[in-house]
Amino acid sequence: MLSKLFKHHFSPNRLQRVRDFVFAEQAILIGIGLAAALVFAFIEIADEVSEGETHEIDIAILEMFRAPGDPSQMTGPFWFQEAVRDITALGSFSVLTLVVSSVVIYLLLTRRAGAALLVAGAVISGALLSDLLKDFFDRPRPEFSAVAHELSASFPSGHSMISAVTYLTLGALLAQLSERWREKVFFFGVAIVLTALVGVSRVLLGVHYPSDVVAGWSLGAAWAFAATAFASILRRRGTI
Repeated sequence: MLSKLFKHHFSPNRLQRVRDFVFAEQAILIGIGLAAALVFAFIEIADEVSEGETHEIDIAILEMFRAPGDPSQMTGPFWFQEAVRDITALGSFSVLTLVVSSVVIYLLLTRRAGAALLVAGAVISGALLSDLLKDFFDRPRPEFSAVAHELSASFPSGHSMISAVTYLTLGALLAQLSERWREKVFFFGVAIVLTALVGVSRVLLGVHYPSDVVAGWSLGAAWAFAATAFASILRRRGTI
């Protein structure tokens, strides 16, 4: 009798459903927790920037990558400077628009409208938030770059934030669709490397303070993790 009862309540199918439920909830909680921690980090950085506490270290780091006697020029050979400019384009409005548009079109063609809406919504809302925060803080750009006065406000770094939203969200969605851990690690790894390279390139070019970039990374990653948690909920319900 007990054996039959155990087999009825703890059949392989039931155990698999329990494991799937626990894994889904775990992914959601981790995503929300990381998003909350990163938002808190952004608030702390913003508070330090507003009080001018980061100015000295920001300038010290920027000066490490400027040519001696000519702070408007980045150090390094010509090929390195060109490479940095190419890399920073990976976080530009034009390139990210092409990337996101291509992904959204592909998802629509494969009848994954929910996933397409999630990707587009995460990136567009992240971009709007970045613009609002720039207007709110209105931090001047560093004086090192000759084109700094032609750009938008400095804090937070739009390139860093939107590249984090885009690449980390796409990396997370691809990881969720992958069954092997090495594939999951690969997708997350590529997303993190691309996001990191874009942010570092902004400092090397002298168009952003390091604190701008770290703040952009923090809030962009928070946005991506929140989108990932939302995607996990929708996926469990069968929406995407």
